Amino acid sequence: MGSNAPTSCPKLLADYPVVIHMPVEWGDQDPFRHVNNIVYLRWCETARVVYLQRIGMWRMIAEENKGPILAALSCNYRRPVEFPDTVHIGARITRIGNSSFGMEHLIVSETMNEVVADADSTLVFFDYAANQPLPLPDDLRGAIETLEGKEL
Repeated sequence: MGSNAPTSCPKLLADYPVVIHMPVEWGDQDPFRHVNNIVYLRWCETARVVYLQRIGMWRMIAEENKGPILAALSCNYRRPVEFPDTVHIGARITRIGNSSFGMEHLIVSETMNEVVADADSTLVFFDYAANQPLPLPDDLRGAIETLEGKEL
């Protein structure tokens, strides 16, 4: 998995501070030889985790038992993907609320050099022990804005 937009699709993923690269595997396909819809969501999940690692949220999970929960997820499937291929998945934060934040993903097929799906999710910063949302800490807000290169 790489961390920067690949040269094959820089214009499509140039605005995403986190870009990962995943090979399409034979077993990702359904009986119609298209990648199964749940695989797209797993690709987004992996990009989301890499993003959260980069801003230090995984450390908080281990040390403080606080971190993200997924509150909502939607995905628009634009084009079918088939084996063999490599997909490039971008992740970026689009908004920050009190305890929630929105993340957007773009999935690009290397073979087609086209967007094959886009997804949006809402995450909530959560105290796992108390089972309740918490305000997003200022240091995480700052880490997000630093990674994004802008204020949100």
